[in-house]
Formats: sequence, structure tokens, C-alpha cells
Amino acid sequence: MEGFDDPGVFFSDNFGSEGSVADGQISLQGVKKKFRDFIRQFHEGNFNYKYRDALKRQYNLGQYWLEVNIEDLASFDETLAEKLYKQPTEHLPVFEEAAKEVADEVTAPRPEGEETVEDIQILLSSDANPSSLRDLKSEVVSRLVKIPGIILAASGIRAKATRIGIQCRSCRTMIPNLPVKPGLEGYVLPRKCNTEQAGRPKCPLDPFFIVPDKCTCVDFQVLKLQELPDSIPQGELPRHLSLYCDRYLCERVVPGNKVVILGIYSIKKVTRASRREGREKPTVGVRAPYLRVVGIQVDTKGEGYSSAMPFSSEEEDTFRRLAASPNLYEKIARSIAPSIYGSADIKKAIACLLFGGSRKRLPDGLTRRGDINVLLLGDPGTAKSQLLKFVERVSPIGVYTSGKGSSAAGLTASVMRDPVTRNFVMEGGAMVLADGGVVCIDEFDKMREDDRVAIHEAMEQQTISIAKAGITTTLNSRCSVLAAANSVFGRWDDTKGEENIDFMPTILSRFDMIFIVKDEHDETRDMTLAKHIMNVHMNAGQTTDESTDGELPLVLLKKYINFCRTRCGPRLSEAAGEKLKNRYVLMRGGTREHELETEKRLSIPITVRQLEAIIRIAESLAKMQLQPFATEAHVTEALRLFQVSTLDAAMSGSLAGAEGFTTEQDHEMLNRIEKQLKRRFAIGSQVSEHTIVQDFLRQKYPERAIYKVIHTMIRRGELQHRMQRKMLYRLM
Repeated sequence: MEGFDDPGVFFSDNFGSEGSVADGQISLQGVKKKFRDFIRQFHEGNFNYKYRDALKRQYNLGQYWLEVNIEDLASFDETLAEKLYKQPTEHLPVFEEAAKEVADEVTAPRPEGEETVEDIQILLSSDANPSSLRDLKSEVVSRLVKIPGIILAASGIRAKATRIGIQCRSCRTMIPNLPVKPGLEGYVLPRKCNTEQAGRPKCPLDPFFIVPDKCTCVDFQVLKLQELPDSIPQGELPRHLSLYCDRYLCERVVPGNKVVILGIYSIKKVTRASRREGREKPTVGVRAPYLRVVGIQVDTKGEGYSSAMPFSSEEEDTFRRLAASPNLYEKIARSIAPSIYGSADIKKAIACLLFGGSRKRLPDGLTRRGDINVLLLGDPGTAKSQLLKFVERVSPIGVYTSGKGSSAAGLTASVMRDPVTRNFVMEGGAMVLADGGVVCIDEFDKMREDDRVAIHEAMEQQTISIAKAGITTTLNSRCSVLAAANSVFGRWDDTKGEENIDFMPTILSRFDMIFIVKDEHDETRDMTLAKHIMNVHMNAGQTTDESTDGELPLVLLKKYINFCRTRCGPRLSEAAGEKLKNRYVLMRGGTREHELETEKRLSIPITVRQLEAIIRIAESLAKMQLQPFATEAHVTEALRLFQVSTLDAAMSGSLAGAEGFTTEQDHEMLNRIEKQLKRRFAIGSQVSEHTIVQDFLRQKYPERAIYKVIHTMIRRGELQHRMQRKMLYRLM
């Protein structure tokens, strides 16, 4: 559907019968006068003529549009606002004519060569509460509606004719200046030419064609809107709606933007493909809805629904009192999934993930992410999925997805062909839709390796680059990643060490905190856990207004997280930075004497990525308390969290081999084994695995290191397949 040359569109106007057209024209003249008076006379406070001054200022800047708040119009003339709300199709063009006449007055005298006044586009805004996409029924057709949503796809800019000139092929008669209905409306060409000339036969049927040079066109763009994740009922597919934007509303949004749309709910004919004739035919009596946009509010900060969730002064006072309470950190940690027993440090890490650090834009144009990524790794039945589900509910923007049901395109972005224009368009995936929030990925280990590699860039650079089908672009994905995964053997096997993990080092290093969650057998802990679970099941459904043990209610916690993310961006203080610098040098390996004391046992070194992770955790702790600077106490707690998560996992051998978590001594030994293997056996040679292991054991190499090198070479395809089967049998 290209716009003006598509006849299959239904148009609904509100004039009524043919006989009342003249009366309608007279009444519309009176309405135009009222609109003119509104633009000229509406003022606020000390005679600040809001719209008249804005119109003059923007006209002189070459921006021929005016944004009008419907509440201002209602305070000036309530009947006029009611007419605009109920019959926007008729009254909006009248409003634009009135604005054009006022622009003529306020900009006179204009420079020479600018005698004609440009058309003015009226953009509307409203303070009314938005309605859901699911509430749009047939009774609101041709009325103004306000709906929130996420932009999934945007078409290119195309031309739509507002007035056309047509010519007869036979007698060359020209009919100029025919008006075309707005929106996705077409113009049905006359079937007969009524021009009569002596001595000439009548013109044949369908003689007219459009003369492009005689057409007046405007730019238009078609967007695809999806409803917000909050308003989707459980188990239902999200609804979509096409948006038609023209003139100055084009290119205001990109896929992934959270928007609130004000528009005219319109309908168009549904077409279906005809197999016999190879073209589309309209389906009789069926109409498909779309929205003619007259105003867009965009949340460009990527900080959550700041525009859709305003804070009252009472709420702000409550939040500031909450931030000043001394035990806030513990209270928030207890409020995260209170029905799950224990896991105190994991809950504290999730609290840091929800608040996030500070995103920084450097002078050279590069950015440093502020979002914190956490990986929960370990045994089944340790409530990992329940924690992910809770985070999805408490985060201002949360998207939950499972690893096996997620593809690279579903997580990042997909390029598909538009069924109407046959052009390629791009649709954002889960990480684009969660911009400014959290993506929870369950069963992270079940994802295909190719799909995991696709989110590398999104996790560190927080962008998604697409180069497919002639589309080369970059989308924002400023979101945290909370992932849960099981070990390779189902349960964690302490004797296998790093073989429990089937992740590439590149993905592991992008997680700020990695928790090894083990289901340990301890009689006292098991007794307490069983008692807690009994209480949860026996008291299920009994809701109490007062939360126990100082826990924050879910709604308050969600609003407080959103408030802190939008209002606070802390930085590291000098004293805290000095402390962290000294600790970093110590963790990187310390002095030479320290190495000699520990008899060549090097401490686990950390990379710059892990140092930045500690800075982000410290900033999130400061943001939790609405403080402008992260202090030494925040750095101490951040170091403790990093110690109990990533460093403990690395020290226990669980992460040995991952980037930044292998000692230099171990790394050299693994390289020596690999070089000997490559020197002795050509790729594809058939040798016994038992012979290789026994040979290296005689050279005093540890058995685990030998198996690790063999396992790595199998994954890289450097050892033959027959040997790989033997190796897998050995691992089992």
C-alpha cells in the first residue's frame, strides 16, 4: 500500500447527510474563528501568550508546527475541546487553517520572496490517563485516543499526496487540485470522462491517470506499535497496531523507544490475495484498525517509564525518608523474593543489579555501561528461576525469556520483509524492548553457542549492531542481564572443577558477579528451610497490609527503584577511588616478595573488566541511598560482594580457565601440554586417549590439566571424532 494510489481504504467522516454540508461549512467557519481566538488570546500567569509566541518563534526558525495541550484548549473553551476530541477528522484541518492565518498575522511583514504562508501542522498533547490497546473497540473509531507502547519497527519515509491532478488519456482533459483524504486514505479515480467534444467519440472507461507533477505531497511514515509488557495478560500474545505519522511527526522515534501516542483511531479495508489473478482484493465489510498519529511523547532517556510513572510530592517525601533510614540496604535485600529462604548475598547482588551504576559518556564519545550483569550457576531446585521471575515483576522494565526458547534474533533484533511494501524492516528483540530495564534469561546453558555469542556486544557495549539485507544500523540495549544456568552434569560436581561450566571465557568475563549456587546437605539448614517452606505453603493467599520484618511492599519497591534510577547518578569519591586502586594492585598479584612467601602460588588476577564491575556495584549502593558519591563504606561492601561471588568461585577452581581467572603458572602449563600434543600428533591422527594421558602423567603433569587441554582441542575440532566419543565416555 503506497498511500494515495491505493483505492481500497474506507473513510469515516462525521458530517452526516448530504443536505447538511452547507450548514456544516457555516458552523466550521465559526469553529475556525474560535481556534484563532484561542491561539491569539490564551495566556498563562503574567500575560504569557503561550501559543502565539511559540507559533511566531517556531515559524521564524523554519519549524512549521505548533504543539497544543488539549487541557489548555478545554480551559479556554470546553465545547471546542469536546468537538476536537469527538470529531478530530473535521476539526483538526480547521485548527491548522486557523493556525496558518494567525501565523500570517504574527510574522508580517516577511522578507521579499516569502509572500506565501507555509502550512502549519498542529500536534496535540494531553495529560489524560492513557488507555490500553486492548480497550480500543469499534465505538472509539474516528475519536482521539491515547495509548502507551513500544515501537517495534519503522518504515522508510514515503510520499503521500494531499491534492492530486488527473488527466484523461484520450482527450487530454486535466482536472487539477482534487483533495485526498488524510491518513492511509486513497482516491478513487472517476470511471468516465464527461468531457464532450464535437466530432469525437466518447472516451473509453477508466481513462484517467495521475499526473505526478500536479500533485502536492507530504512525507509519511508507518510505525508498528506493541503494547507494554505490563498490560499483557498472562499467557496472551502481545497486540500490535499500525501508526501513520506525517510531516513533522516523521522520524521522531526509532525501534525500541517507549512512547505515548495520541492519535485518531481510524479504519481501512482489509485486502486478501487472489490466487487466480495474482493481486489483492478487498474483503467485503471487514475493516482493520490503524492510528493516525497527532502527537508523540517519547521516553528518550532509557531510564524506565519516567513519563508514564510520575511521582507526587508525597511519594518523593516518602522516598527521601526511606533513603535516609540507616538499615535501608538490608531492608531492600530482605524485600527481594521474601518467600525464598536464605541466599542473602545473592539477594544483595540482585538489589545492586536493579538499581544499577552510573552510565558515563566520555569526552571521546565512548560510553561506559552502568548496568550490572549477574550469573547464577549451580544445582537445580535452588530457586534460581523464582528469583528471575521476581526481578521481572519488580523491575520498572523487565523481560523474562528462557534459553531454549530464545534465538539470537529474538534476543537482539530481526530483519524481516514487510508484507505490504516488500521492503526489509527491522524489529527489536527482547534486549531492545528491555532498554532501561532488566532481561532475565533462564536456562542460559541450554542456549546454542551461536545465540550466546550474539549478546556479547549487547552485554558490554550496550548496543546491537545489525548488518543484514542492506540494513546497517545500531540499536540501544541499555539493560542489565540476570542469567541462571545449570552445570554440565546437572548437579555441581566438586571433583570436576571447571568442567562443570560449559561457557566460553568471553561470555563469563562480561558478568560482574558470578554465584555458584550449591545445594549443600546440612541438617540444621535443611530443618530451617523445610520449616520455612511449610509456612509459605500453609499461609499462601493470606495477604497482610503490614509487611513482616521491615520488608518493603512490591509496589513501593518498584517505584523506589524507578525513582532512584531517574533521579540519581552517583560517582566514586576520591578516598574511595584511592582505596579501590590499592586493593586492585594487591589483587592483581601483589609484590614479588608476596609471591615468594606463598611458594609460587599466585593470587587469582582480575582484569580491568572486574575492576569496573566493583566500581558499578559501589555506585549502585550509593544510588540505593540517593547519595551523590560512593564512599569507602560502599567500596568495602562492593569488594565483599565481589569476593563472595566471582572471586570465591575462581579460587575454588570453579572458574579456572575463564578469562582473568587463571593463574599465569597454570596458563603456561596448559600451553606446554597443548604445544606438545600439536607437535606429536597431526590433526586427524588416530591415537588412544589412554596412551596420551599416561604419557603426560609420567611427565608429572596433573590429570585435570591434561583432560582440560584434550577437551578444549575437541571443542575446537583439532582432535578426531572417534577420539571425541571416547573422551565423552570418559567424562561421564
